[in-house]
Amino acid sequence: MVRGIMRPRILFAVTCILCAALSCTRHRAETLDDAPAEAGPVLSQLLKLPGVTVESAVPDSGFAAAYAIRVRQPLDHKNLGGGSFDQRVILSHRDLAAPMVMVTEGYALGRNFVRELAYMLDANELRIEHRYFGESKPDSMDWQYLSIEQAAADHHHVVELFASIYDGKWVSTGWSKGGQTSLIHRSMYPTDAAATVAYDAPLNLALEEPRIDAFFDRVGDVSCRERLIEFQRLALRNKDRLLPLFRWYTRGRGYAYSVGEEKAFEYIVLEYPFSFWQYTEAKCVDIPSDSASADDMLEHLRDVVSFWSYSDHALDSPAMYQFCTELGYYGYVTKNVADLLSDADYPNCAYAPRNATCVYDPEPMQRLNDWLKENGNNIIYLYGANDPWSAPAVEISETTNAVAYSLQEGNHFTFINDVPIQKRQEIVALLRSWLE
Repeated sequence: MVRGIMRPRILFAVTCILCAALSCTRHRAETLDDAPAEAGPVLSQLLKLPGVTVESAVPDSGFAAAYAIRVRQPLDHKNLGGGSFDQRVILSHRDLAAPMVMVTEGYALGRNFVRELAYMLDANELRIEHRYFGESKPDSMDWQYLSIEQAAADHHHVVELFASIYDGKWVSTGWSKGGQTSLIHRSMYPTDAAATVAYDAPLNLALEEPRIDAFFDRVGDVSCRERLIEFQRLALRNKDRLLPLFRWYTRGRGYAYSVGEEKAFEYIVLEYPFSFWQYTEAKCVDIPSDSASADDMLEHLRDVVSFWSYSDHALDSPAMYQFCTELGYYGYVTKNVADLLSDADYPNCAYAPRNATCVYDPEPMQRLNDWLKENGNNIIYLYGANDPWSAPAVEISETTNAVAYSLQEGNHFTFINDVPIQKRQEIVALLRSWLE
């Protein structure tokens, strides 16, 4: 999640694949007769799909064509006359008979992390932006319709549309929150995909998942864990030196903190061990000691944790709405630094939409957990052992043929191409067998 699984507040603030960058050419046609003369067979069939707008784009290497597509979706799939929005989809085309890899983004269309499956399987690829993120937003952000049920119905509708054109079997996949999304969709529409690959996808069973708290007492070695705590305490003991530098740095970048600059700084310090293990390339030996200057301490903290993520830019996060209502998230381990904090409460849900009522319901994730244990066949789970999100990993049951791989020393950026060659070949062979 970015902060996470997630970390909507860091990675997924980056939204790319814009039409200008793709050199798009727009085609609008209500019927095939309206299609432009240069339209090829794929474009002609796309233009026949109801509620779809198509823009041709420059394909990546290995693909014959690419299209930036808008799919009209009902705001409420249980009330088709109750409003709609356009969902952004990117299609990379190889062959109508090839398999289809459906990437369920958990956020806005962003960095192309899981393109590897389309290459490994010689497949087509559909990347689907999540409802309420990026450009896939309704005119009015009525939060009650940002639910896992509505999002799964979006993905099912996309499958129905494109399966009328593409003959190959489907693989659903996603990374982090997108991996959660692929598992949720699979549980609600189990016949939409023949297989699923969930990268670094947690299954949280509480609003503040206790298994993540316990993770920080065992990850890495004792010496490194102690150095992380020592740095947290060092930063908090030196707030009088670091806060002026923090203000200078963040105000220069236009960051404001409604929670208060001191409390935002404390959020960042509490986040530090999570981000250190989740993403950073920093080494334990690089953690500043008590002899470090204030500049060096702040620079290290900034290198590990995004200061943007706790600014007002991160307020009203649709991801935090989902985490705080259905998906669950993590809290902060304060036991090692509580005596140095200015407050007793540091909830992540403070960054959820301020005009929404967030009441956490544990039932959706418990139902998903039960389904995966009983019916979750043809699923591959991939985790990095150093990733905090591996702590609430899906537990494989003996009643399914699902397979889990854990990469030692791997973090939240753990993909199939990162695992040893023999395991990589096993994964690809298994996927191909499920697609026969």
